[in-house]
Order: sequence, then C-alpha cells, then structure tokens
Amino acid sequence: MTMTISKTPLRMSFFGGGSDYPAWYLKEGGAVLSTTIDKYCFISCRALPPFFNTKHRIVWSHIELVNSVSEILHPAIREGLRALQFDDSLGLEIHHQGDLPARAGMGSSSAFAVGLIKALLALRKIEIDRYDLALRAIDLEQNWLKENVGSQDQVASAYGGLNVIRFNPGGGIQVEPLALDGAIKERLASHLMLFFTGTSRLASQIALTVIQSLQEKQATIRRMHAMVDEGAAALREGRLDDFGEMLHEGWMLKRGISASISNAHIDELYTTARAAGAIGGKLLGAGSSGFMLFFVPPERRPDVQQALKHYLHVPFHLEESGSQIIYSS
Repeated sequence: MTMTISKTPLRMSFFGGGSDYPAWYLKEGGAVLSTTIDKYCFISCRALPPFFNTKHRIVWSHIELVNSVSEILHPAIREGLRALQFDDSLGLEIHHQGDLPARAGMGSSSAFAVGLIKALLALRKIEIDRYDLALRAIDLEQNWLKENVGSQDQVASAYGGLNVIRFNPGGGIQVEPLALDGAIKERLASHLMLFFTGTSRLASQIALTVIQSLQEKQATIRRMHAMVDEGAAALREGRLDDFGEMLHEGWMLKRGISASISNAHIDELYTTARAAGAIGGKLLGAGSSGFMLFFVPPERRPDVQQALKHYLHVPFHLEESGSQIIYSS
C-alpha cells in the first residue's frame, strides 16, 4: 500500500463535559452525551518516493520539508509517528485538510489524532477497531503530547454517531449508541443550530483552569454527569423542549466552573439567541470562543438566524460513520 486517506468526523457534545478528564473520572467515573456531524478532518499519508530532495513532506497550515521525524514541527504528527514507531527508513508525505477551523470547540485536535493513527496504520496494512483507535488517540494526546484534554472527543470521532460514552473509575470506556426513533432523530436535528463566533483559542490552556477547579466544583461536575442520562432519557421519550432546557442548565453550570470558559461577548451572544427564541445552548469545547450550539424550535430558526446575522451560521447533518479509510492504494 502506498497511499491512504482517512475521513474523521468532528463532534458536538451535549452533556457531561468536565467529567471526562482523567483527573476526575479515574476517581469518580464520568459520562458524556455527544454526536458527530458531517464536518470532517481528512488526512492523507503516502510513502514519499526516494527521488525527492527531502525525506518527509508535511502539509498543514505550513509546508514542512524535513529529513528526520525529530525535525517535524507539527507536534501531533511528530509524536504520532514516534508512538507508532515510524522512523526515517520510510519517507512520508502527510497532508491535512479540515472542514472547520482548528481550536474552535469541535474536537478537531482529537479528530486529527484519530485520523492520523487510522491513516498511518492503514499504510502498514494494519486494521484497528474503534475502541483501540480511541485509546491510542487518547494516549497520543494525553501522554505523548502532554495536553490538558479530556477523553471524550477521541472516542466520539473514532466511533461516530449519537452516543452515551461512559468513563469508569480506574479506567475502561463503554460506548452506548443512543438508538432514537427516526422521527425523534429528525426532530432533534431540526432543533440544532451552529454558529461560529469568529475566534479561536488554545483549548489546553482553558482546560487546565477547569482541571484545577474540579475539586472545588465537585457538586457541579456531579450534576453535569447526572444530566447525561437525563438528557438521553428526554431524547428517547421525545421530550425535546426538556432537552433544550437541560442544555440551558448545563451551560449555566459549565460557565460557572472557571472564569475562562465564557466572557462578556459570549454571554451577550447567548442572551441574544435566547431572546430570539432559542430554548438553550452552549459554547462547544473548552470555552471562551469558537462554535456555539443553540437548541431552537424550528419555527423560531429564522428569528435566531436574523438576531445572529453577524455570525456565520453553519448548516450540518448528524452522521454515524466514525473514522474510516476512504481511499487506499
């Protein structure tokens, strides 16, 4: 095999964020309710022919031409190659393309880690199941890169779909697909609106402030954890307005964990959307900027879109595929 391309979905988290940090769930357990959407991270890997004047070619927002894995500037690619025991005996060309901007709350860094591992292993003709793929991506981000990240995004991108993801004390992860009636799933999708605030941030820095607040915010994290099963039950039973109200409660709880999670700009945007008809919503990801999700009755969507006309509305659909290889040769 000389070339592979992986396609890995980005995620949208509803409830349970904060309980997926190892510092919390290894003692208390944790859970999240999330879905993936039809916005993707694409990574192509191929063996670079030996007649080029460089050993490795890495293309992201920069173009890197280097002769050793150790020289690669992109940290996830450099450490991902090391973790998978790639060396300089094989020249590589790796390209990244994404549907949405990085550092914007959609789990793009974890989707990148998942897609990179999937593509590199496929280059070696190694198949990997979704569970092992998720664990390897978690290991890459938390242990090799030493990032302050949780464990939900890697699992969501590896598996795809609408799931309750449970993190057990002492380790171990269970993924429980939330099988909804077709009509309920269509109604859910029709209530979701995504807007880009036009800014981005380093999630790891904000996540560190959350991790440092976990012990003093134990009651808040436990409530956010409990909302996972309550939200799943509301969806199964078609109680969508209740689901929207829970999103509002969850956002009020989340923004109280750390002063870094929200700011005056985000608060004003959220208040404007609620006044225009949104039942609830949240800032996705670690906080402070990026994409905002709103839960809006379909008849109020035009009002919310008009009220937020200065922000980019991003239409999307729910997806169920998870990370996959879409090309190999």
